Amino acid sequence: MSAASTETNTPLPTAASRVFFQGAPGVGCVSSGPINGDDPVQKKQGKVTVKYDRKELRKRLVLEEWIIEQLSELYDCEEEEMPEVEIDIDDLLEVNSDDERASKLQESLIDCYKPTEDFVRELLCRIRGMRKLSAPTKKGL
Repeated sequence: MSAASTETNTPLPTAASRVFFQGAPGVGCVSSGPINGDDPVQKKQGKVTVKYDRKELRKRLVLEEWIIEQLSELYDCEEEEMPEVEIDIDDLLEVNSDDERASKLQESLIDCYKPTEDFVRELLCRIRGMRKLSAPTKKGL
């Protein structure tokens, strides 16, 4: 093995560890001069924050990972080899009835040679109670 391809046993940072960056005092983001307390642009930038519903995002991520895992089993292949299957969770959430949702899912899975009924039924159970993701809201404008 070459030195470039050897693996290191350096532990990866845990999810709880965080990295913070602090700017040098007097360094501005907009101009090259020091931050002026009277600059309205600087004040506005400091107060604008974007808030996401992290709980919904986490649920969505877990669901999407589950969908990929299930599709890999249904199509007997890895994610990279999987045919293009589009399952839009927000689109499913816009549909009013489970029968319509199931129909949309079956249309997406038309090329699958394995039975998909269990997958469809489980996916419908998992999306029950979820909300459509909206664009992030800006606070403090």
